[in-house]
Amino acid sequence: MTVDLVLKDLKAYIDGAVQECCIAVENGTVHKVGKEAQMPKADTVLSLNGLLVLPGLIDVHVHLRDEGKAYKEDFYTGTAAAAAGGFTTVLDMPNNTPVTMSVETLENRMANARGKILVNVGFYSEFPKDPREIEKIIAGGAVAFKLYLGEQVGGLNIDDDHALKYAFKTVASRVPIAVHAEDKNMLKRMEEELKGKGRNDIEAFLEAHSERAEASAVRRLVKIAEKTSAKVHFCHISTKQGLEIIHKAKEKGLALTCEVTPHHLFLSVDDLKRVGTVALTAPPLRDKSHVDFLWKSLKNGLIDVVGSDHAPHTLAEKSAASVWEVKVGIPGLETTLPLMLTAVNSGALSLGDVVRMLAENPARVFKLKGRGAIKEGGKADFVAVDMGEEYCIDASKFHSKAKFSPFNGKRVKGKPVKTFVAGQLVVDRGEIVAEAGCGKIILGEG
Repeated sequence: MTVDLVLKDLKAYIDGAVQECCIAVENGTVHKVGKEAQMPKADTVLSLNGLLVLPGLIDVHVHLRDEGKAYKEDFYTGTAAAAAGGFTTVLDMPNNTPVTMSVETLENRMANARGKILVNVGFYSEFPKDPREIEKIIAGGAVAFKLYLGEQVGGLNIDDDHALKYAFKTVASRVPIAVHAEDKNMLKRMEEELKGKGRNDIEAFLEAHSERAEASAVRRLVKIAEKTSAKVHFCHISTKQGLEIIHKAKEKGLALTCEVTPHHLFLSVDDLKRVGTVALTAPPLRDKSHVDFLWKSLKNGLIDVVGSDHAPHTLAEKSAASVWEVKVGIPGLETTLPLMLTAVNSGALSLGDVVRMLAENPARVFKLKGRGAIKEGGKADFVAVDMGEEYCIDASKFHSKAKFSPFNGKRVKGKPVKTFVAGQLVVDRGEIVAEAGCGKIILGEG
């Protein structure tokens, strides 16, 4: 037979090890992995000149915006940023305009994305006001639900533990429930107190978004998880206390997973004070003791996933006079892999750590079948990287509409060079070479 594509002259991370091989692709899936002599004939044969091929990365925490927030980012620019960063699958958060929290808003969002996306995209939903709608949203293809405990976003009253328990029981373990764990009442109380004192500086924001606010919300959700069969995923955990509570709950057998962001790993509160509100996010950057604990937990396998929390805004929104008016969030799709590869090159992480937290575990936690590994019969999603290439991050060249980054100017070693989605070359050395709409909508397996 003749297959669509054969990739040769490469090394690939397969089954926990790097091996020299070739990869044959047919109809968007991996047909065969082996030596060049074992490869079938192909319509296209592409030499990768010794590049290292990793499974296509999966970012489970991305804000693609579009619709009412298209001025910040749209489905094309967001997925272009993903592809340029080595991500072949992203999961889109629901705090949009309108909020994704019904079958109708979910279907409309999917319809808007078709024809624009360059990588595979799955969609979160917020919880609806009427819990009877949960079943319909799952049937409609949501990959997960998102619950913001720091502010009221969806239809579910986040102050009502009874309502949360009912919603969690309804979802059960069919799809994950991802949680932004900050205590809303604690945040608002501190924010009003600080505003009353005329405080509108970065230090005030840090006082409001305290370590206690995260720990309190994590503790509350663990108690709810204990009383339901829900599969709870904690987003962007930033503190030692929060992680310790999750670790203890995991030891009891609870079906919990957790995520950390690159900015909470590679930056601290000192960087926030140096860079300013460009680095303002929620939860905020923490002091070095928390950063060190995140790294320790990462290397011990206690953190399941690294997610970028890609959150694009305009520069004007990031530079308001009052810290309370600044839009929180950092664009991360184009910096995550270079930062992680730099950590591999320095010996802080292994290549296996990167694949586990950016491909294998995201696929497992969010039930993304056929993704997260290079194997025969699996999806032909790959990123080819040059581990030796050194360069400085230049935010002005981002494919994202958000041309800023607290990592701007940082020297990194390790670069995504070519990104393949379903066997199609989408990005070649930073240039988009595929047509809009080549990405696919992923439906949840609930």
